[in-house]
Amino acid sequence: MPHLVLPTRAIKVVNKAIELFHYNGFHLVGIDRLVKECEIPKATFYNYFHSKERLIEICLIMQKERLKEKVVSVVEYDHDTNAMDKLKKLYVLHTDLDGLYYLLFKAIFETKLTHPKAYQTAVRYRTWLTNEIYSLLRALNLDASFTESKLFLYMIEGAVIQRLSLGEVDERMVEVFLKSLSVC
Repeated sequence: MPHLVLPTRAIKVVNKAIELFHYNGFHLVGIDRLVKECEIPKATFYNYFHSKERLIEICLIMQKERLKEKVVSVVEYDHDTNAMDKLKKLYVLHTDLDGLYYLLFKAIFETKLTHPKAYQTAVRYRTWLTNEIYSLLRALNLDASFTESKLFLYMIEGAVIQRLSLGEVDERMVEVFLKSLSVC
């Protein structure tokens, strides 16, 4: 996909939309609210984005790229950290309800039927992340399977759901999972 090139004013709208979608959901934030909170005319909104669906897709692409940068910095550039600790960092990064992943996670549930292109952006990120997790698991244990990397992603997403419902998560589960892989 070609890089998005947006005017500064449009980027401000995207950032505000990300915030609103993050805390209110995709369905509860309409164009009228966006233009009011961003203090732009509705015509300007449509000139930049053409539709709410396109805005949501752009928001998710920006979140995905920001999150990928953080993941790559942990996986590729943190040379002093072992694979197990990198996986723990990824877990913490992705289970933070105020973090970058939460909007992509939310999009999996809220956009599939109404905004399929935006939904695909979130799905592509999950696929990419699963591959990154798999590489780290293989560094931890050469016998690690791709299924175990999917299980790790499901643990992340289960922790997000648990945080939403209970407000806290027992993070020992990740430790037990990773130790069981490194022992094998």
